[in-house]
Amino acid sequence: MGELIDEWATQIAKTELSALPRRWAHTQGVAKRAVEVSQVLGQDADLLVAAAMLHDIGYAPRLAATGFHPLDGARFLRDEHKADERLVQLVANHSFALLEAEERGLREELAAEFPLLEQPLLVDALVYCDMTTTPDGDRTTAQDRVAEIRSRYGDDSLVGRFIRRAAPEIFASVERVEAALAAQPR
Repeated sequence: MGELIDEWATQIAKTELSALPRRWAHTQGVAKRAVEVSQVLGQDADLLVAAAMLHDIGYAPRLAATGFHPLDGARFLRDEHKADERLVQLVANHSFALLEAEERGLREELAAEFPLLEQPLLVDALVYCDMTTTPDGDRTTAQDRVAEIRSRYGDDSLVGRFIRRAAPEIFASVERVEAALAAQPR
């Protein structure tokens, strides 16, 4: 099943995001990080890679119904593709989306429609992949990624307020994944 879900996710992401070259580059970089960290997840490794490939699908212009990409992407995957519920939950809630949803007045809607997945390491792993990848798909630190987002959007913007609130949680997720990776036998 693993290779099939990865191919399926890649095809959908490429179809929807290739018109957005920088977003597509970021998505490919996040998926590459997912492959690199997948050994800490065992049977959920393929789910992580698929979620990494699809996490920003909601940025595709034709899918932007609410303008909040985690919600738009999750709805697209659920409604048009009947995607696995855990995959949809990961996309909907990636990188502390509930905090941004709160800034947008969409927290209750997101939480009711797509409850947070109760698999902390899997959730952390997607945060790690997203927040250690630049907009151009290169590797970075979570601290530099948060600083880049703040500088791009501005501290007083909706995204700036969200990322400042989320930063401690992002850094903690990255630390937990790095600890899990360090504990893996070589």
